[in-house]
Amino acid sequence: MKKGTTFFLKIAVILIGIPVLALCIFLVPELGNVSAELLPEFAVIKYLVSIIFYASAIPFYFALFQAFKLLRYIDKNEAFSNLSVKALKNIKYCAISISILHVLVLPMFYLFAEMDDAPGVIFVGLVVPFASMVIAVFAAVLQKLLQEAIDFKSENDLTV
Repeated sequence: MKKGTTFFLKIAVILIGIPVLALCIFLVPELGNVSAELLPEFAVIKYLVSIIFYASAIPFYFALFQAFKLLRYIDKNEAFSNLSVKALKNIKYCAISISILHVLVLPMFYLFAEMDDAPGVIFVGLVVPFASMVIAVFAAVLQKLLQEAIDFKSENDLTV
């Protein structure tokens, strides 16, 4: 396969990381301040919310790195290898951890919805965990299919 065939996807992976970095820089401190205003009796909530959001950025960027590695394997004609299966497995675990971390912040979205009397805010809080679980399921299915293709290929290589 030509080296430039996945160039667009590599650029897309890089561009996906930029808005999340901007959210971590600008929005997360503001969310911490809002949560501190909602619950003034719990001063530590500001730091807890910030830590959870920043902690979820770590597996996000690790998953982006794994996706970039997967695209490099495709460029090297190593798409059907155990390295690709491992990358998909890592992406699956990252998506699950992001979902779990964002579920921990859902009570803050509930309190914000109660304060503004806007029940739709809770659904906004469910977007990231739901999308992460969809990505985890998709990565798990791809991982299983890729592993079966590798097993099938190795069986065929042994019979010839």
